[in-house]
Amino acid sequence: MNSERRGLGFYVLTAFFVLFVLFLYGPMTTIFILSFQGPNGGLTFPMNGVSLRWFENLLFEQQAVGDFGGAFARSLILGVMTMLTTVVVSLLAGLAFRRRFLGSGPLFYLTIASLIVPSILISLGIGLAFQVVGLEPAWYTSGFGAHLTWTLPFGLLIMFAVFNRFNPAYEEAARDLGATPWQTFAHVVLPIILPSLIGVGLFGFTLSYDEFARTLMTAGTFNTLPLEIYGMTTNVTTPVLYALGTVTTVFSMAVILVSLAAIAVLRKRRARRIAG
Repeated sequence: MNSERRGLGFYVLTAFFVLFVLFLYGPMTTIFILSFQGPNGGLTFPMNGVSLRWFENLLFEQQAVGDFGGAFARSLILGVMTMLTTVVVSLLAGLAFRRRFLGSGPLFYLTIASLIVPSILISLGIGLAFQVVGLEPAWYTSGFGAHLTWTLPFGLLIMFAVFNRFNPAYEEAARDLGATPWQTFAHVVLPIILPSLIGVGLFGFTLSYDEFARTLMTAGTFNTLPLEIYGMTTNVTTPVLYALGTVTTVFSMAVILVSLAAIAVLRKRRARRIAG
């Protein structure tokens, strides 16, 4: 059997992919390993034993610097707020843009323009705007708005793509059977687009939970978790910082896995209904 010879492009792309994987997962793996340093271990290799000492220190002991619990709670609440708002607004905008209306083109480009503006400039602009009008920047006001400038464009683009390939024949069939507009949406449209809405929510939460640049000038007095971690890099000299990074990474991955499991369950239920 003759085997097809690989060209030079194949090996170049393979090398590029290997480097990409190393740059993506190498630092994460290093932090994960160092978070299991022994009680006398430091911030660098070689490992000085293996233990859970720094996770115990993070979770059960008072830290000399940093407010881990408060920062995590603020990031979690802010992420949920951003997620819910992104899902609702993206869904409504997707429904609205199914038909062209006056100014729809400029409105679309204005909405996604924040994706090409440097994040730090948006953060600085929002922080300055709050100060000019006499309002104190805070993570739940100015920070919330700054995060929406990052998550909403992604949510809108996803919903636009979903509705562009949505078959209106399903809605026409429901109306022919006497369904009201609300019944058509609740029992026909929503079940079909629900996996996509979960994806939008996942985007909204994870982008907000991990956001640093747009939070820097808008968080106010209290830090979110990314800001807290950044501040700790200058004054924490133990692997507890790596333990925090490992815990937050595992939490982010758990959110993604739960969302994927929910999508899989919804697809199975939909397939059963169609088969039934």
